[in-house]
Amino acid sequence: MKDAGSAVALMGNPNVGKSTVFNALTGGRQHTGNWSGKTVSLAEGRITGEDITLIDLPGTYSLHARSQEEALAREFLTCGGAQAVILVADAACLQRSLVLVLQVLEVQPHAVLCLNLMDEAQKQGIEIDLAALSFELGVPVVAASASREEGMGELLEQLRRILDGFEAPRP
Repeated sequence: MKDAGSAVALMGNPNVGKSTVFNALTGGRQHTGNWSGKTVSLAEGRITGEDITLIDLPGTYSLHARSQEEALAREFLTCGGAQAVILVADAACLQRSLVLVLQVLEVQPHAVLCLNLMDEAQKQGIEIDLAALSFELGVPVVAASASREEGMGELLEQLRRILDGFEAPRP
């Protein structure tokens, strides 16, 4: 990797499965829960088998902070604390996450979008064109169901490509 010991932020709205993605990638036991404000501080862990530190930020709806937790997430991202970011979005409610995704991409273009809860979206008959979404956003998009650890290998591969400089942000 370009930078040994890379730091990667994990961001997204509340209740999209950020802590579940964190646990799947790190083998950690970050407590997960289905309520807003569950993560109120930074959680940190090493991605299994990698020299990458993953920082689980509190859930936020935008970079315009309205709470202490949202301010913490914004400050970490905007002060250059991470070489890249994994944006986690609920595939069944994608539109709600896009405000934050677009704001983050303006500040940190080295990103991958993890569409979590794809199993739930499929149950609701929701289909997402991953290639078209990736093209429009200019970053890789990975389908996942973190609770089943589905898509985590591809997410890690895309993250490696970003950190190694093989996946450059597109306008």
